[in-house]
Amino acid sequence: MNKNKTKLTSIIILFAIAFIGVSCVNGKHDDEDKKKDNAVTENSVSTTEKADFPYDLANPVKYNMPQNLFEISGITFHNGDPKQVFAIQDEDGDLFHLGLNDKEAKFTKFGGKGDYEDLAIIRDQVIVLKSNGELHTFPISKINTPEVADVIKTKDLVPKAEYEGLAADEKAGMVYVLTKEVKKGKKGDTEIFAFKFNQGTFTPSGIFALSHQEIADAAGASKMNFRPSALTKNPKTGEWYVLSSMNKLLVITDANFKIKSTQALKGDAFNQPEGIAFDRDNNLYISNEGGSLSAGNILMFKVK
Repeated sequence: MNKNKTKLTSIIILFAIAFIGVSCVNGKHDDEDKKKDNAVTENSVSTTEKADFPYDLANPVKYNMPQNLFEISGITFHNGDPKQVFAIQDEDGDLFHLGLNDKEAKFTKFGGKGDYEDLAIIRDQVIVLKSNGELHTFPISKINTPEVADVIKTKDLVPKAEYEGLAADEKAGMVYVLTKEVKKGKKGDTEIFAFKFNQGTFTPSGIFALSHQEIADAAGASKMNFRPSALTKNPKTGEWYVLSSMNKLLVITDANFKIKSTQALKGDAFNQPEGIAFDRDNNLYISNEGGSLSAGNILMFKVK
């Protein structure tokens, strides 16, 4: 009788050990399946984010510019009105304005020869940026005169560097100046200087930084020497769109310039993208300098 009990006990113990072993294996498989499911979900989200970009950069509406805008640089709209685009080219101090389909562009002289890179319009004032960081400000009401006599020049507002981007936030009354070249000793970040604008004066209101490594990570590259050429704020989402001609890249950030995503500028359409703007209907515009086989142009991307 004792032998039978001992035998039965041994069988029960063996069953218990086998059950525990199977449970552990199944638990391990469940954990691995969960990890796989999470990976699929994360990849799906990543794919969805790319698919959700609101502009088809492969299919623009193209507007060729007149010959005097062959080297078109910055572009902007007044109150987002797409009927008239304002532009500069980077050799002469002339402010151009024209309809996108116009064969000729009217212009007003505001300065002499120089390297003019970008412009913005805020509270009926035109602001033009030179590559050395100097700002030229004058009323938009002067655009129908041959030359502006009362241009305000603002110097030494930003550190010595090369600058290519200028943007304004009309609602906030802010102006932003974008550095192209990273200063010595500050490798890895591109600085953006913010100013409160009031009646032609600029009051420093903070400095933002774009991390080159974060941009590279978002673009799927190991590293990147990011050299931006323009920036603008999406009026609907509050996001910043930062354009780089050299990198053929569009970087999207949040309102505080935290990197969110990137979009590659592929194909022959982007010869030398130097300017960027939104209209009041949230359509996106990118200007390109002309090349050996192409005129300067503005590409419009309708919001989906």
